[in-house]
Amino acid sequence: MSVFTPLARPELETFLAPYGLGRLLDFQGIAAGSENTNFFISLEQGEYVLTLVERGPVQEMPFFIELLDVLHDADLPVPYALRTTDGQALRELAGKPALLQPRLAGKHIKQANAQHCAQVGELLGHLHLATRERIIERKTDRGLDWMLEEGNKLKSHLEPAAHDLLETALAEIERCKEKILALPRANLHADLFRDNAMFEGTHLTGLIDFYNACSGPMLYDVAISLNDWCSDDDGLLDGQRARALLGAYAALRPFTASEAELWPTLLRVACVRFWLSRLIAAESFAGQDVLIHDPMEFQLRLAQRQQVSVPLPFAL
Repeated sequence: MSVFTPLARPELETFLAPYGLGRLLDFQGIAAGSENTNFFISLEQGEYVLTLVERGPVQEMPFFIELLDVLHDADLPVPYALRTTDGQALRELAGKPALLQPRLAGKHIKQANAQHCAQVGELLGHLHLATRERIIERKTDRGLDWMLEEGNKLKSHLEPAAHDLLETALAEIERCKEKILALPRANLHADLFRDNAMFEGTHLTGLIDFYNACSGPMLYDVAISLNDWCSDDDGLLDGQRARALLGAYAALRPFTASEAELWPTLLRVACVRFWLSRLIAAESFAGQDVLIHDPMEFQLRLAQRQQVSVPLPFAL
């Protein structure tokens, strides 16, 4: 179970009392997370999620709170920080920054179809449109410079084929870095995987886990999402799902010519980012009772992205 910081019932009851939401009925650690401690919380007045932030400086927490408030005000199905009766959103529990948020309806899906992907593309488009005119700046701590630095450290740990694959990708990032950073920007979710979206049937009811959110190129966010939602077990892109996601997104925010040119590169960059973070997690948490996603999944996807079969639709 991915609960880094265990909690005892008495300390949890003390923490929850100032919200005025009634007695604690039950709580349960959430096994799906891999970077933060999360609990389902049942109180007399409803169901909630408690997050203890394990990674990142406390001073950045107001960014997440503000971003989620903006998206909630735009009627997007996102969690947002509940306030105590005296107006506090960001608090501390067990020495960690802590937020209490409403629990969203729906469940994660493992097998995505074109309808699911269209919903994801549409939601991502609305997210970008809600923030592009007033971007809340936050530089990601896992951006292009991080990829170059960590990738050059890690490549010596890899077997020859993987070493060469990563080295080629890092050279492309170095070569295209300035062009990537010049692409149209907004706030990004930057982690819109299947385990961060909630569905009821084919209706998307919630988008969660914004702790990788940042400001940056919107196309990067699209690439991250498409790599997860539209890949088959061999790492290849499924054309029907990919076109559904891209078409729904482009109906809200048309892509530019510069984005179309860099599309294959951004798909590869998005693979590198998660390949590296999973390799680091596998080393850091080896032997611990923590969920570790398979780095090989993104090594395989990167290998398959050397040729990109689904072009980006854009207006000439």
